Parts: sequence; C-alpha cells; structure tokens
Amino acid sequence: MIRNIHSAIDLAPAYDLIIVGAGPSGLAAAVEASAHGITVLLADENESPGGQIYRAVDRASNADLARMGPDYTAGRTLIKRFQAADLSYARRATVWSVGADEETGDGAHGLEVGISLGGIARPIAAHRVILATGALERPFPFPGWTMPGVMSAGAAQILMKSSGLVPSGRTILAGTGPLLYLLASQLLRAGVSVIAVVDTTPVENWRFALPHVLGFAASPYALKGLKLLWEVHRRTRVIRGATAVEAVGSGQFSALRVLRGNRSRDIPGDLLLLHQGIAPNLNLALAAGCDYVWDERLAAFRPAVDICGASSVPGVSIAGDAAGIVGAVASAHQGELAGLTAALDLHRISQGVYEQRRNELARKLARALRGRSFIEHRFRPAKTCRVPEDDGTIVCRCEEITAGKLREVAALGVPGPNQMKAFTRCGMGPCQGRLCGLTAVELLAQCRGVAPGELGYYRLRPPIKPVTLGELAALPHTEAAIIAVAGFVERAADSPQDH
Repeated sequence: MIRNIHSAIDLAPAYDLIIVGAGPSGLAAAVEASAHGITVLLADENESPGGQIYRAVDRASNADLARMGPDYTAGRTLIKRFQAADLSYARRATVWSVGADEETGDGAHGLEVGISLGGIARPIAAHRVILATGALERPFPFPGWTMPGVMSAGAAQILMKSSGLVPSGRTILAGTGPLLYLLASQLLRAGVSVIAVVDTTPVENWRFALPHVLGFAASPYALKGLKLLWEVHRRTRVIRGATAVEAVGSGQFSALRVLRGNRSRDIPGDLLLLHQGIAPNLNLALAAGCDYVWDERLAAFRPAVDICGASSVPGVSIAGDAAGIVGAVASAHQGELAGLTAALDLHRISQGVYEQRRNELARKLARALRGRSFIEHRFRPAKTCRVPEDDGTIVCRCEEITAGKLREVAALGVPGPNQMKAFTRCGMGPCQGRLCGLTAVELLAQCRGVAPGELGYYRLRPPIKPVTLGELAALPHTEAAIIAVAGFVERAADSPQDH
C-alpha cells in the first residue's frame, strides 16, 4: 500500500528514487521501480493521481466515464496498480528544484530535490530522479485571445474532469490536433451547445503525412480517430482550412472571425476554446541542466534523452510527454523503462533480468508509438498560428508584451531569448515562460532568419515555481538549501577585502 505524505516534515531525508509527476509515465515508473525493492517517493501537484490525461478518473462516476471515453477509463487500471505499490506519495506537493547534492559530494546521494508540501519546504536527497512532468498546451496567440470568454481547451477539460463543470452557452472550438476533436466529442456528449469546430490545420500537411499513412492505418489510432471525426462531424459544424482567426467582442468574447483565403465570416458565440497541440514541459528539466534540442517535426524544444529516458545530467531521467509527445500508452511504457533502469543502476536487478524486461518493454513501446509520425505531420500547427503576424497581439500574457514590441527588440540585434527577456520582461512573469516561450523564440528566429535551435530557449533557474517566504524560512540553513533557491552562495571569506 502507498504511504500518503501530507507535510514536508514527514518526508524522509533521502530516497533511492524521486519521481516528479503522477501522470501515466510517473505512475508506471513508480510501480516498476518499487517492484524491485527501491524506496520511491512520487511527488505531484494535483489532488489525486492520473495527471491531465487520467485526471480524477479514480472518483469519476459511470456517467463521467461514458462521456470521457474508454481511453480515459483505462487509467483506472494503472492507478489501482499504483495504489497497491509499496512507495511514498506526496500529493499537492510542489517540486521547485532538482540539482546536485552539494552537501554529500561523495556520490552517496548525488541529487537533491526541493519540495514544498503543507506550507513547508525541504531539500530531499536522492540517488535517482525521474521527471514525468508531462506536456503543456502550445500558445495560440492571435488578436483577442486574452479577452474574457476565451480559454484553452485543456483548461476546459480540467474543469470537466475535476469538477464536472461544462459550458452553458454557445461554445466554439478552434485550433488543430486530436485533442480538439476529443474535447468537442466529450462536450457534445455532455449536452453542451458546440456550434462550430474551426480547424486551422494547414491543408499542405497532408503532403508530409501521406508517407506515414500505412503505419497509422496499422495503429490503434486509426479506428479511434475515424470514429471521433465521424461523431463530431455528425453532431456539429466543422470548418476546415481556416488560415487566421480573431476573437471579436467589446470587453467580452462575442464572436470568432474566421479567415479562409480572402473570405471571412463571423461566428457568434459565448465561449471560445483554443488548442494548437501540446509541447513538452521543459522547465524543471532545463533548470536541472539537462541538454535539449529543437524538434522540427514537433515545432518545439524537447530534452535530449536515450531510449530509456536518461538525460545529459547523471542520475536524471525524463519520461513520457515531458521527453517528447508520445501519448498515454507510450508514456506509461517509457516510465516503466526509466523505473527499470533506475533499479539496474542501483544494483537491485541483474543485467540479465534487466535486458529481458527492457526488450519486452521496448517492443510494447514500439507498438504504442506506431502511427505517431503520421499524427505529428498531419497536425503540425501552422506557422501563422505559432507566430502572430499582427504586431498588436499579446505574446506574454503575464507582462502584456506584444509581438510588435518583441520585433522592435529583435531589430536591435539581441542574440537570443534571454537577452530579449532582459529588454522586455517577456518570460519573467509567474508562468516563467510556459505560455510565451515557444512563441518568443520562434518570433525572434523569424526576425533573424535562423532556426529556433540556433537561438536556444530561456535560461531557467530554480526555484521554477513560486515559493513563499514562510517556506523559505522553514528550509534548513545549509549551503545546499541556499544554492537550491538562489543558485549560488556568497562566502564572505572569499571577498576581495578579506585578502
């Protein structure tokens, strides 16, 4: 049985393995690793396990399960396995740093994880860390996207899963990707008035997706996708080929202006839900110092990891959508591989046992990934939906920085997004760039005529999540704790006036 931890005071000083995130990959990693006798702590911000994909599935009613579909219901099996495992579970916990353990320095516990729980912060030592932080919805900046009555599709799905809340007025969905149609079908089953689905998927994407169609046809995605599309087309209006959109309203969303070629139309509505696909949640991985690359197919940055999830930082692995968008089933298999590798590294299983289990999981992972190439090419977001053409469009919602302001700064010759951040404060708000980072980098790359990978991403340092003064005051006054929060420690003895 799992041990529920409600306060940082109750955390052990050290664990063999700390897993961050209780989605499919984190849950599967915890189950696999604990089965080999490893002391495991799984820390997650949410009230219950499941992540975004399986959010609140353990307490969903039969009506909820019917509305959300069989893929959502499948999460119950994984959560039951997790609840029966021998490990520690810290719900409502915030992980704000991962780094080297400066206190030991002897390799006993090479890593340290900053965790806040119950209003108290603690640095916890670990042999290994698995980051299973999932994905974020890609920004979709266009004129009017910040006005009341406009929200992301993911946010609407969270409300539906966690609280049973659904829109009461005329609802419009706009964007691209499978989740757009999945949410539309879930809302329609819940009796919501979905008056239109506006698809911004570029028509030319078919040309790049066709070479991968046979793999997709042989995958589980094909039949599910066809059923989903048929259901949505049968029950509401679908407008394809939209090249631009604009939210219209006087202080409140009242209509979506849709541009197709040279023709435009206004669709009246009360709520607009947006989705342009998802991208790996990099913040904690980058703050830990993990290497990353620009993935042109995803149009996003992702961590550089091997097949078992190992990153460039010794002892730190990354699994699931946090390492690259792979879906729930593949995420679980990646989590299992990362948990299995941790058991090998900690000498809890032999090389022979490891290789046999690894080969089994690798085959399952390959099957789960079948069809992903088609999906990635087919639903790659249009450049105009990723980088706003209108200079008045807000890019950074936290600091209200417009695309025009970023272009002005780019014209000054700033070499990268970190310098742009210093000039404009874009990326300095509470979200730490999660809502503007990709847009800002691609916009700067466009202005300079280079690939986003040449510019890199924001330089992120701990704490990557807000930490209260009370939590900081509760930290043990050690050099490691100071480094975890500030990134450095000043030594008076080393100052020039002391010499």
